[in-house]
Amino acid sequence: MTSFRLFAPALGILAAASPLNSCNDIDDGDTLWQTGAVVTVRPSADGSFVMQLDSATVLRPVNLCASPFGTKRVRALVSFAPAPGRCRTDTAAVYVYHMDSIRTKLPVASRGEADDSLYGCDPLDIVDDWVTVAEDGYLTLRIRMRDGMPGATHRVNLLTGLNPDNPFELELRHDAGGSTAGPVADALVAFDLNALAATEQQRAEVTLHWRSPRGRRSATFPLDLHRNGPADGCQ
Repeated sequence: MTSFRLFAPALGILAAASPLNSCNDIDDGDTLWQTGAVVTVRPSADGSFVMQLDSATVLRPVNLCASPFGTKRVRALVSFAPAPGRCRTDTAAVYVYHMDSIRTKLPVASRGEADDSLYGCDPLDIVDDWVTVAEDGYLTLRIRMRDGMPGATHRVNLLTGLNPDNPFELELRHDAGGSTAGPVADALVAFDLNALAATEQQRAEVTLHWRSPRGRRSATFPLDLHRNGPADGCQ
């Protein structure tokens, strides 16, 4: 189980971001054309990296020498703009202005009756906005919970094994560390579901269950699994 940071409900980190350290100069005037997105950061063996935007779009940063997250494959919030004058094949060349990693985890197997003690049963909400998205084999969620106890560690896990006939029926569990009252706070968490797929499977429908402050809830998410695309043709 892994803790994660909480933040205020307003997601302003992209709008207020300053540029990353880069290999190339960036014209600040280009920030007028910035786009915010959730991507998968995929490092390569040579130290470079690409960002998977969706099942059909790969973004190639032209102003960063290496991923700011090292060799880790993570989901991230990114602010970027198209790089003018670059060739376009299946890969889009972009300037990256800001990146912020999202806590990225693997799901864990349900332990049946032991789930409450192992993974908690505290309520939380899933916020329906643009950062709650299922794509590239990842389920990325903006979650909201009460957080009124200073120093409390919240833990969130995604449980598999609920339905032997459907590996993509999952349950989100929350251990609030005793902090179940007070003001609300939000966090982002992503789960890599690619390993749940059958061989050559390209699409799945995720059924997610969770306990909200208003009782049990469920939602479904169509999910395109990750597929390796052709090599970048730009030089």
